[in-house]
Amino acid sequence: MLDQKIHVSTQSEKDINWQAFETYIRSNLKNLDPSPLVVKQFSEGYSNLTFLLQIGSWEAVMRRPPFGKIPPKAHDVEREFRLLEKINPVFPLAPKPYLYQDDPEIMDKHFYIMEKKTGIVLDDTIPQDYDEIPLIREIISESVIDTLVQLHDIDYQKAGLESLGRPEGYLERQVHGWFKRYQNSKTDEIKIYDDIEKWILSHIPDSPSPTIIHNDFKLNNMMFSTTDPGKAVGVFDWELSAIGDPLTDLASAVAYWKDENDPFTAINSVTTLGGFYSRQDFLERYAKKSNRDLSNFNFYLAFAYFKIAAILQQIYYRWKMGYLIDDRFSNLHEGIKNLMILSHDVIHLRK
Repeated sequence: MLDQKIHVSTQSEKDINWQAFETYIRSNLKNLDPSPLVVKQFSEGYSNLTFLLQIGSWEAVMRRPPFGKIPPKAHDVEREFRLLEKINPVFPLAPKPYLYQDDPEIMDKHFYIMEKKTGIVLDDTIPQDYDEIPLIREIISESVIDTLVQLHDIDYQKAGLESLGRPEGYLERQVHGWFKRYQNSKTDEIKIYDDIEKWILSHIPDSPSPTIIHNDFKLNNMMFSTTDPGKAVGVFDWELSAIGDPLTDLASAVAYWKDENDPFTAINSVTTLGGFYSRQDFLERYAKKSNRDLSNFNFYLAFAYFKIAAILQQIYYRWKMGYLIDDRFSNLHEGIKNLMILSHDVIHLRK
């Protein structure tokens, strides 16, 4: 039964049959005690929805697409589940997946259930206990970089992960695909867009050797130990992961690694509080640890800013068309424009 003291949105009550959901869990996961199911929805981001599940001392996490109409092939949580089945054994920071289901009698969209990691996620604040540790912001910075290097160091062929994607032509597909997605969801004219598109399309570099890539690697997609703040205990949101160009991962992480002087981009990051590695320090440590050549990094960073703008543009389009009812999205166009400016600035400064 659902604990009514736990907040669950009206939308979820409408589209999720919690009684059928609990029956499904108990039928497929053994040794659960008779305590009632307690559900708590985590604060919503711009991607898939995440719910904490509790039955007595047992805890797990459920992931599903957003409510309402979504673009075809978007928010493919089955793909995320299958990826976790393969990645978790070689990279245990990725949660262990338990169950996947697509049953309209349970809820309106497919979903999966996975291991719950325990620790601290740093979104836009730092816990006081953390911040009292000397040099903690540098320690966290190093942990983020080293975790990314660790992921990229996995021999995906030796681990039998070739089926995660097609590395040949990965970067070209990404570039052309994201420009197409942006065009398909375009709402406002941004004068510098044409210049960005022209430059990026004409400067696609040769990729380094392919690796497993997360494709949305950023600080608030990580979890840190409560007792050892420099230790990463989880990396989340694997829905876009693949085998491809590791520098796209690096560039995305750097683009999300906001500086306190950055303009509004509709993206939160605790790094705006200061004291963390600079973007340049981030790149230098990654280059030293990974031994990868970053001489073409300006291309990757310009593309990363554009790609984030395109992701937000898809959300803004759905809001403007009335498919999403959420006031948080009303000013996304400002963040999109500023991300385009950041992309253009990278191009302009490197010309």
